Amino acid sequence: MKNEKQLLAAQALLPEGWRNNVLLEWDGNGVLLRVQAEHTAQYEGERAALVIPGMVNLHSHAFQRAMAGLTEYRASPVDSFWSWRTLMYRFAARLSPDILKAVARQLYGEMLMAGYTSVCEFHYLHHDADGKPYARAGEMSACLIEAAADAGIGLTLLPVMYQYSGFGAKAPLENQARFINSPQWMLQLLQDMQSAHPQHTGLRYGVAPHSLRAVSPDTLRELLAGLHGFDRAAPVHIHIAEQTREVEDSLAFCGARPVQWLLDNIEVDRHWCLVHATHMTAEETSALAASGAVAGICPSTEANLGDGIFNGEQYLKAGGVWGIGSDSHICVDALEELRLYEYSQRLLHRRRNVLAGDGGHVGAALYREALRGGAQASGRPVGGLQPGQCADFIVLDDGHPNLHGKHGETLMDSLVFARHGASPLQDVVSRGKWVVREGKHLHHAAYGTEYRHAMRRLQDN
Repeated sequence: MKNEKQLLAAQALLPEGWRNNVLLEWDGNGVLLRVQAEHTAQYEGERAALVIPGMVNLHSHAFQRAMAGLTEYRASPVDSFWSWRTLMYRFAARLSPDILKAVARQLYGEMLMAGYTSVCEFHYLHHDADGKPYARAGEMSACLIEAAADAGIGLTLLPVMYQYSGFGAKAPLENQARFINSPQWMLQLLQDMQSAHPQHTGLRYGVAPHSLRAVSPDTLRELLAGLHGFDRAAPVHIHIAEQTREVEDSLAFCGARPVQWLLDNIEVDRHWCLVHATHMTAEETSALAASGAVAGICPSTEANLGDGIFNGEQYLKAGGVWGIGSDSHICVDALEELRLYEYSQRLLHRRRNVLAGDGGHVGAALYREALRGGAQASGRPVGGLQPGQCADFIVLDDGHPNLHGKHGETLMDSLVFARHGASPLQDVVSRGKWVVREGKHLHHAAYGTEYRHAMRRLQDN
């Protein structure tokens, strides 16, 4: 009888590099028990030619998947992040729990087909559109948890604390009403969610103070103190230094740039993820790298919003940890994010293969580093194909023209940078379950139908 918790890969990318005849074996929770290279014993189970670990998407706002393409027109003489944000708020006000769930299921299925096997959801749609709390405080959070479970993607849920509209504790805007809460509300939400949906290998809880402009120093410290009582190792994510106006306002109200202030005043360590961190000085860049925190880079969104370019070369040289996210989901493609990150550095420095590191092969280096940083940011055991980690992996089409005849690091370079025709991502396993076969999610058609119904309802509203 075939063992459904095994796979024999002719070649697999392990933490130490490519190995041949690799036996992967996992338990009922989808955790790898054995990873054995050069397996020679008789085997009659599932086989694959090329296997690589699945990628982590460390920054997602699921609801924004439904507005992709709706803001690509010039609404003012100088469009910017801030004008985009106004449109985003208007769109967010129209979302109900059932619509959010349909959108998230569609998105999470797309992520799995695009190479992501885990996602960190930066979730701030807490209340009804008028700011009135739902009868069940975790109504919207539960929708995301259920959507991730249905799709089969690992989830780190990061409820967002959002209190103010700007530095200096400015009163929130009317269209921010459904985001607003307090440290006490956030900590109670975590307790409620843990009771209703306990953490397991596929689900982790953390928090996300939205940004330094949306919280105060005192409430940030209160949230972190309470979080340590809940789970001292819980992930903490924050938007920071995404826009130059944010940096200017931070200097005016705090007397320091955002990254500088955070590192000087808060104990930032490896459990933190600083999302974007686009506008840093050389000193901030080195200090962030030294902190052990993860820089969350979202190249397609940062390009779409005109944010700027992350200081990747210096950060790499300083030993900084980083990962990638699809953020606003204008693009859902792990390989595309890696390409765009490297290409942004090439355009900035007018050189090639900027982020190759010591190994020389830039595609292989990008994939390896993004996986390491994404796993750290997620707070889940998703760091690659080794015992104790989740059985999250991708089967590549070894007959794809971009991969045929390629080997080792060159194969990874081709996977990341060569883009022609259909995707070479063939099958996907998430926590030991086959969720994508021949490039399609197992529930792709059903989720697509639900998504179209949800979009029609949004249009009717």
